[in-house]
Amino acid sequence: MAAPEGPPGGIGVTAAAQDFSAIRDELGLPADYPSAALAEVEQTVAQPVRTGPRVDATDLPLVTVDPPGAKDLDQAVLVRRRRRGYRIHYAIADVAAFVPPGGALDGEARRRGQTLYLPDGNVPLHPTRLSEDAASLLPGQVRPAVLWTIDLDPDGLPERVDLRRALVRSVAQLDYEGVQRALELGVPHPSIALLPDVGRLRREQAVRRGAIELGLPEQQVESDGTGGWRLVLRPRLVVEEWNAEVSLLTGMCAAEMMLSAGIGVLRTVPDPEPETVAGLRRSAARLGVEWPVDLPPAVALAGLDPVRPEALAVHVAATRLLRGAGYTVFGDGAPEKAEHAGIGASYAHVTAPLRRLVDRYSTEVCLAVARDRQVPGWVLDSLAELPSAMGSSDRVAGQVERACIAQAQAWSLVSRVGEEFPATVLRAANGVAGEVFVAAPPVIARCTGDGLGEGQQVRVRLVVADPGRREVVFEVA
Repeated sequence: MAAPEGPPGGIGVTAAAQDFSAIRDELGLPADYPSAALAEVEQTVAQPVRTGPRVDATDLPLVTVDPPGAKDLDQAVLVRRRRRGYRIHYAIADVAAFVPPGGALDGEARRRGQTLYLPDGNVPLHPTRLSEDAASLLPGQVRPAVLWTIDLDPDGLPERVDLRRALVRSVAQLDYEGVQRALELGVPHPSIALLPDVGRLRREQAVRRGAIELGLPEQQVESDGTGGWRLVLRPRLVVEEWNAEVSLLTGMCAAEMMLSAGIGVLRTVPDPEPETVAGLRRSAARLGVEWPVDLPPAVALAGLDPVRPEALAVHVAATRLLRGAGYTVFGDGAPEKAEHAGIGASYAHVTAPLRRLVDRYSTEVCLAVARDRQVPGWVLDSLAELPSAMGSSDRVAGQVERACIAQAQAWSLVSRVGEEFPATVLRAANGVAGEVFVAAPPVIARCTGDGLGEGQQVRVRLVVADPGRREVVFEVA
């Protein structure tokens, strides 16, 4: 859940036996992997699935960039300068080498859809023997991968795309904070020294495309080191944005390949209706945020600092522009609606196959198109099922995230009922109810009272903090 930036730190949850098992039970999350699937993993680790020839790309000094402690490493990157522009090597874990089509592991992965992240442990798409070990692009290990090579012109636009199966070896496992510090000190890892250049160019292209992006910090739950939990805000580092641009670029290239061949599966978000944009403009005007009439939403939002209360309220209100996300499968020519409004282009998921089911299928389509071959039958047989499977898993993932945040909020505040807090009004309904953000601890919750207005700074009193119902309610003080 996105939230505005506030003071660092959070309120700890110190009571014993506080975990998220109730959420797992309520949502029916799987606890273990079926034994047949686990046995199949061991077989394919010993003898991977035959997927065709591979080039030896172990000489490329690829690196991974992920959150600290991550083990399910899907992507490894190398950015080099060309005589005119840049070349990006982007290796993606080749999960198809370990998942026999139609087997027990394939069936269970299709049931799960994606990895679910809870503060006290993940529910993985694939067994950890695969996702955090044999298929993960861990440093110093030779791994099967799908290697994208994308040449960019001096403006950051793709000129040539190559895609093939390969063997790769990452030379370093980096994390966002460490990369950020190294860049600030002027001593970046040589494999990604040019990432800022490419990242900035791609960000500029995103605004030109009309990408509607909300760069709000994330509200997260983390361990306090004593067996309890605390809420924190994690602002998105600029290096994360640059790294994400490489993934987005790859997904856009994948979408173009599929569209050219008339077959594939896209991640789609419809363009907002004109009246929705007009409503957002009116909200901005009420908040005193200047928005010239000829300025599109992408440019207007990119120029707003969400730390400012009024700009924060506009960013939160802008979530209404990105509704209706889904997956579009096509097999007989390009679909009528193929755009992703948040990206400003057609887009396909291909860069996180360890954590997301659809990426394995999209990648196989792209490999077939790149080599001018037929799409494998097992992919064709399953394409039509992907929107339903991914839609269902997306809904569960959203429920998990919201429930964990709500649980931690209630735990954090259970002993503070009656206290007052400074807050920012994020949403308001008829001036008598709404949603507020409290910075310390970083909580977003319902608020009642007269005169609420979006972007307003108010003092609120905590009236409900119920861990059993995962409910927090404030009222205007």
